[in-house]
Amino acid sequence: MAEFATIARPYAKALFGLAQEKNQIESWLGGLEKLAAVVQEGKVASLIDRPETNASEKADILIDLVGLKDKELKNFVIVLAGQKRLSILPEVYAQYQDLTLSFNHIKSAVIYSAYPLTDKQVGELAQMLNKRFDSELKISVEIEPELIGGIKVEVGDQVLDLSVQGKLSALYTTMTN
Repeated sequence: MAEFATIARPYAKALFGLAQEKNQIESWLGGLEKLAAVVQEGKVASLIDRPETNASEKADILIDLVGLKDKELKNFVIVLAGQKRLSILPEVYAQYQDLTLSFNHIKSAVIYSAYPLTDKQVGELAQMLNKRFDSELKISVEIEPELIGGIKVEVGDQVLDLSVQGKLSALYTTMTN
């Protein structure tokens, strides 16, 4: 996926810049989200990979499936189709979303937990993490039973590992060195 990230970055930045000019950042985020979801569906993915279907047909099908009304977003899909890059739409969406959060001075955080967290626990964690990372955070929670217990938090390239698995790994490293 690192290759997709590298390819998608200039597209996401260009689209975000245009969205800023047109004052359409949030509305285009929704359109990109729909496009990213549709492209990941099996039948649509196979259509995109089909060499006998020309680029304009692929773009038209995607535009119709999502129901895009915005001229610039339609043009964006047509450009991606013409360059055989429709498959990077999910990564373009992810990077555009990161740019939107950054623009709004919000960081994205993922809390990995061995067990489901209650809303109260997530709220308390959010308060602590906002202070620790000195930023407003948009938090999502994912369940990872292999953590055994505790949590692991990722904010950008920073990782805060308070899991049992992390502590056992640290102990193992200490004992073997």
